[in-house]
Amino acid sequence: MDIIEEFKAKIRGKSIKIVLPELEDGRIVEGVRLLIKENLVYPILVGDKNLLPEDLKKFIPDKLNFIDINNNKFIKNFAFQYYELRRHKGIGFYQAKQIVRDPLIFGAMLVLNDEADGMVAGAMHTTAQVLRASLTTIKTAKDTPLVSGCFIMVFPTPEFGENGIMLFADSAVNPEPDSRQLAYIALSTAKTAKELLNIEPKIAFLSFSTKGSAKHHLVNKVVKAFQIAKSLAPDLTMDGELQLDAAVIPMVAQKKAPDSPLAGKANILIFPDLNAGNIGYKMAERFGKAKAVGPVLQGLKKPVNDLSRGCSVEDVVNTVAITATQALFS
Repeated sequence: MDIIEEFKAKIRGKSIKIVLPELEDGRIVEGVRLLIKENLVYPILVGDKNLLPEDLKKFIPDKLNFIDINNNKFIKNFAFQYYELRRHKGIGFYQAKQIVRDPLIFGAMLVLNDEADGMVAGAMHTTAQVLRASLTTIKTAKDTPLVSGCFIMVFPTPEFGENGIMLFADSAVNPEPDSRQLAYIALSTAKTAKELLNIEPKIAFLSFSTKGSAKHHLVNKVVKAFQIAKSLAPDLTMDGELQLDAAVIPMVAQKKAPDSPLAGKANILIFPDLNAGNIGYKMAERFGKAKAVGPVLQGLKKPVNDLSRGCSVEDVVNTVAITATQALFS
């Protein structure tokens, strides 16, 4: 079964509430139609009531919720709440009342207040805007100080990772993570592997060096990241620093890292920075014919995922399916 279809099977009929705050975008509207047709989630649309298509009104309230951003029961309480969250940054109450009328912020506030189980946005907003709305309201989970992004890579043959499935991180969010941040990215990705894919994590911290074969401050950063992660989660199987081939090819691992607990069977690759992570997943996708699913945002208290502004209707549906699956565990 295709991995997205597996996610859909997990969430179908469970009425998981996912807010989509970009009603003005036709791809979102069409995506909602498909979500309702497939009985995948209980969508919550946020926007101007004059923009709500007539054909969707018949689904309210049984299969769809619609909240008019200009007139609803939440605005006053959300304004007070946002003011309390952000007044240390100089946000006044009047300003907070205006800010929470932004559908993106309003959608995040619905998630914060358990009126929605997750949010999908980005068809009309940048990644930075989606992250900012999430971080100023929902905030990060208690076990991590940062949000990161991983790609689920599905290879056409089962030789790599877990029967052809691997996770690459961080390939989407943090340009230059330090050692501690790399460690937390690894732990967040391990959690994603367990919850979304039921995979036992085998984590490789990647470098251009394997076990001291090169000396450089960039290698030291990766070694320290591995040490921090191991101290935080001693029961997880992980190793570093490793070159890519020593992480994923058993024959090479025997020669370069014979004592590695991974033995060339890593299923999670932690890249040293966003340059490497982004290039790495695209090389696997284009040269290795892997299917890249994501990015999956991880590290927030409740799930939010970001669409590309060039997304398709299929991307909308698939991202909602991923977000709803994450919500099963949040």
